[in-house]
Amino acid sequence: MFYLAPALAVYIVFVVVPWLSTLWYSFFDWDGIGIATWNGLKNYLTVFQDPGQLDSIVHALVLIMFFSVIPIVLGLVLTALISRNKKRKWRVSQTLIFLPQVLPLVAVGVAWKQIYAENGLLNSTLTAVGLGGITQAWLGSFTWAFPAVGLVGTWVGTGLCLILFLSGVQSIEPSLYEAVQLDGGGPIREFFAVTLPSLRGEIAVAGTVTVISALASFDIVYVMTLGGPGNATTVPGVQIYELAFSFNKVGQASALAVVLSVLVYAIVLLINRSSRNANS
Repeated sequence: MFYLAPALAVYIVFVVVPWLSTLWYSFFDWDGIGIATWNGLKNYLTVFQDPGQLDSIVHALVLIMFFSVIPIVLGLVLTALISRNKKRKWRVSQTLIFLPQVLPLVAVGVAWKQIYAENGLLNSTLTAVGLGGITQAWLGSFTWAFPAVGLVGTWVGTGLCLILFLSGVQSIEPSLYEAVQLDGGGPIREFFAVTLPSLRGEIAVAGTVTVISALASFDIVYVMTLGGPGNATTVPGVQIYELAFSFNKVGQASALAVVLSVLVYAIVLLINRSSRNANS
């Protein structure tokens, strides 16, 4: 038990104490410099009454589709294809798909911002194939800015899901696939009867990591759009930053941060419980 003490101490100092401090600040009206004034639950009421803050929470929930659901589905499909065909070309593909995971998210945001620019790679490619009529400033569009940012999250998250699922596939007994084949089943039946049930644990891990990434997203959104145009791509991370450092509303920013952390915990707990029930 004593060997866990250093890790526990680090966790308490750098996670628990800051969170408790944030919780304490959330009950005050404070600009970060002057005297703090007790505010009770007013900051929390503002979180659920202010359209801007509510929109940021809704956007974060929608990002789960781009950051978590789509990458998990793509990861499962790619895992099924790669596990059936272990040629060298797939090893190269795995490396390329996983590459976004080792890149700093700020660098990813900068690169994709250039790709989405009016004279960027996406519009140049569309023009080259005769689709110049649909080119636009994607990140400046109220309609397309949010999906554009979300697809970057999909690009980043797919590699992580793929690696997790491939590691899980290696522990599946080949005899299970042979049994399905002897019963006349094809690749699709093998996937749903063997691969998918055997990867429940890995799917739960992938879901936990990617959902946290979606709800706590900041780097990519801030670098690519600053939450704009308007508040079309604003997420809680960006909103918290602006409240604390642009508008000097530390108490309000702290309340939104606490709400976000509770939301993350609730969804992760739901994922873990669903996984345990599925395995029982």
